Amino acid sequence: MPPAPALPQSVLPPALPWSGASERLIVAQDDPWITPAERAGFATTPRYAETRAWLERLDAASPLIAIEAFGRTAQGRELLMVRASKGRKRGGSKPVVLVQAGIHAGEIDGKDAGLMLLRDIALRGKDALLDHVDLVFVPIYNIDGHERMSRWNFPALRGPLEKGEVANARGINLNRDYAKADAPETRAMIALLRRLDPILYVDCHVSDGFDMQYDITFTYAGWGRYAYHRATADWLMTRFGPQATAALERAGHVPTIYPSPVDTRDPMKGIRQAPEGPRYSTGYGDFIGVPTVLVENHMLKPYRQRVLGTYVLLEAALTLAAQDRDRIAAAKATDRASRPATMLTRWTPAARPIGWIEKFRGIAFDTYRSPATGRMEQRWTGRPVTFRMPVIGQDPVDTVTLPRAWWVPPEQVEVIDRLRLHGIRFDAIASPRTLVLDRMRVRDAAVQRAQDGRLPVKASFAHDAVTETLPAGTIRVSSDQPLGLLAAALLEPEAPDSFLAWGFFPEMLSAPPAAEDFVRAPVAEALLAQDDPVRAAFEAKLATDPAFAADAEARLRWLWDRLPAGGPAHSGYPVRRER
Repeated sequence: MPPAPALPQSVLPPALPWSGASERLIVAQDDPWITPAERAGFATTPRYAETRAWLERLDAASPLIAIEAFGRTAQGRELLMVRASKGRKRGGSKPVVLVQAGIHAGEIDGKDAGLMLLRDIALRGKDALLDHVDLVFVPIYNIDGHERMSRWNFPALRGPLEKGEVANARGINLNRDYAKADAPETRAMIALLRRLDPILYVDCHVSDGFDMQYDITFTYAGWGRYAYHRATADWLMTRFGPQATAALERAGHVPTIYPSPVDTRDPMKGIRQAPEGPRYSTGYGDFIGVPTVLVENHMLKPYRQRVLGTYVLLEAALTLAAQDRDRIAAAKATDRASRPATMLTRWTPAARPIGWIEKFRGIAFDTYRSPATGRMEQRWTGRPVTFRMPVIGQDPVDTVTLPRAWWVPPEQVEVIDRLRLHGIRFDAIASPRTLVLDRMRVRDAAVQRAQDGRLPVKASFAHDAVTETLPAGTIRVSSDQPLGLLAAALLEPEAPDSFLAWGFFPEMLSAPPAAEDFVRAPVAEALLAQDDPVRAAFEAKLATDPAFAADAEARLRWLWDRLPAGGPAHSGYPVRRER
């Protein structure tokens, strides 16, 4: 087999010239506390062992620094957190700012920025940052992915030379795993969030997408506009955004709210603002009432510039969190006391822009026909341009009204385990109980392409009012609790990050015990004769789906899934709703 071709040196577009006040943060080459990235001129980033050794040396040198393992990765490596505190060596009682780096291990800017900031807090006079808050820093979240470094990982990132992978050792994208919590890293992080209950949670990434002049961008759940909890979102929008922007501009950076493109091949189609589910760090923070910031440095800016911008943003975050600690605590309390009656579950891009950025600072591009793809491809020129950028919002499509409670059968141990992990309150009944409940029947369920260790499911649902006797051990999850909205996002099957959507109930998709065709066919015929809407939908499907029309078994399954409440139970969603 011939060797893989070398990555062309000219594949990345020209870098814009840059210098800023943040360059003064870099120490001299002979400084005894130079970080590995600084020593390498930001050409490379240290591996896990070198990062840990450097932090252990800092721990030994400063009473402000303490290292602790808070879990293990899928391959058994210790997940490390570093607490910087003026309290007791192993942790004080002040509010915590939690910062994590490397959830996508190739996007590792936060790690090297955090090492520089910890050094300056511990040894270089910035310990005043700890007067009113503690910093807890996770230098590498996805360690297993981090250690799979290659020049071919994240080839669009301008440094470091070798980078880790997106996913963990099992191929799970950890920033899609907060809701379903399959990975040991995720379970450890959720436990850490519950333990620390931070007043600010910062997740450091690097963007993909298109070229632009901005170097450091950041955002929040739903870009703030579409957050499910308003008080913490309002603090992020009115306090964090302006303060972080001002600090970055003073340091010579070009910040903005993260512009998520509608179409990377045509940036002028606009940037997207949309709700977020609890699969993401920012969405999860929104659902649990913790203000959460997603940092998205720009991929085509040099690594040195990105690391320095991250340092400035983290320092500004600590400063502001200290100033606003009481205000943030009040916002968290307000959100956790709220009891929303409804939850948006599906949305669609708005037909018209909801706003405009009058002078978006972009980069011009040319196009050429690629002999590899046969289509027109972009070639970014490095030439700054400004243009009017539309902001594309979302219109609601489906909203669910939250019930008083959800009832989960005791045999659904995987679901109950996740509820317990997230800290969602529930009670088990000691003896059978008969109730009138809302039962949801699954219609047209279809398994989707494999994603992050799961086979997601799409379906529609029909609701029946039924009287059922629930066995002892069934758990009741009340919506009247601080995490009631998170419970809804997980247990309402229509929600995009529900347990059902992530494929937690595969038994629902198995065929029921087969009856003889001479029984099934007359039952299906009776349904067609008696139910006009079912008959109309069946005839429409026959007319538009030739494969379905030719498949006798598919036709029978479709009709049996639409039998009334007394029909087969195999397609019933096992969680019940208490209205």
